[in-house]
Amino acid sequence: MISRRTLLAALGGVGVAALAGCDPAGNRAAATSAGLLPDPLLVDLDGGLGVLRGAERQVIPQAVATADGRIIHATVPDGADTAFWRIDAATGTTSERVRLPGRWVPQTVSADGTRVALTTEEVHVTKERPGGREVTPVLIADAGGVRQQVRLPGNFVPEAFTHDHTGLFVLEWLPAQAPDRYRVRVVDLDSGVPGPLYTRLKQAIPTGAEEEMRGDGRQAVLAPNRRVLYTLYTHQPDHQHTRDRISGRPGSDVHAFVHTLHLQERWAYCVDLPHPFGEGQPVGHAMALTPDGSRLLVVDVTSGIVADISTEELTVRETAKLASGTGAAYAAAGGGRLFVAAGNSVWVSDLAGLGGGIARPVADPVTGLLLSPDGGRLYVARAGGVSWHDPAGGEELGRLAVPGLTGLHSLAAPA
Repeated sequence: MISRRTLLAALGGVGVAALAGCDPAGNRAAATSAGLLPDPLLVDLDGGLGVLRGAERQVIPQAVATADGRIIHATVPDGADTAFWRIDAATGTTSERVRLPGRWVPQTVSADGTRVALTTEEVHVTKERPGGREVTPVLIADAGGVRQQVRLPGNFVPEAFTHDHTGLFVLEWLPAQAPDRYRVRVVDLDSGVPGPLYTRLKQAIPTGAEEEMRGDGRQAVLAPNRRVLYTLYTHQPDHQHTRDRISGRPGSDVHAFVHTLHLQERWAYCVDLPHPFGEGQPVGHAMALTPDGSRLLVVDVTSGIVADISTEELTVRETAKLASGTGAAYAAAGGGRLFVAAGNSVWVSDLAGLGGGIARPVADPVTGLLLSPDGGRLYVARAGGVSWHDPAGGEELGRLAVPGLTGLHSLAAPA
């Protein structure tokens, strides 16, 4: 792993490959290659979470950020204990450091950015599964220090807070010592007791009817109102939804679905994705919400299919054909357009008439895709750098070398 000092020194360079053919003379790129980003960005680096703000570079090895990129919470070992503090991502302003007893790493943060769940080892909900363990310690903290501490009997990974901060949604991995499947539960933080969620009809899920999943969590997206969390899952062999287990129906042969978790009302519902979703590689799937939160677009670049989900009805309204590709998929939506990237291509499709679209070649494989809040800049990441482009025509507006860059997290919105 590259050291923090080496990375900070290297981040001063410039030079990123642009969308091929967008700037044959190099004049526009040369004018903006000094590396002044028009928007603060949160990025994933091989040394941790990174913040790019104008010409400033910041690397935070142990950190968790809100889904909208407003607030970062960071930790660092402090003797036998842990120093913990908050960062305003847009300005870099930091809070006073507080000491947490013992060694902890931040795992997830509440939607409003005020509470953090910390564990003794970091496990990403959408990246890997935990090792075997019989007990999971969880610490809840805010800017003032420790709020609660619980010891959960079993193997748990914190996923999200309830809207009122009284509960913590977790993945419970089964069996605890050799996990191969998981279920979503909610922990009452006052009692420390995990229990089942509600159905979409706000009915308690009976014992034994909770869904147990074996697949891969690919991506999570928080709704603009911060009350609903959408998580894309693929490869679900022999899976039955809660609604099927309650009714006794055999269910369908599901290979991919969007797990919808209501953080305020504490219910969960799965939106099944039709064939061929879930049959290709998990990394070939991605999703994006429209800015108003009304449409969730899920893409499978292996087959070239996009599904349009109504977030009000929680149903797939239609599917359409895009160009197919290979490699990891990324998606962004806004300004009436859907942007999809995979390998060395970025496709642009009109949201009003989904499907088809224009292909824009890229010099190097894409590792991230973001649209600025005003819809005026499309950020494209690749190994070692990021460039930003006119979403309408694809022309490069600027570029910046970022050694160690592995992906884009979010825009750093004002807190």
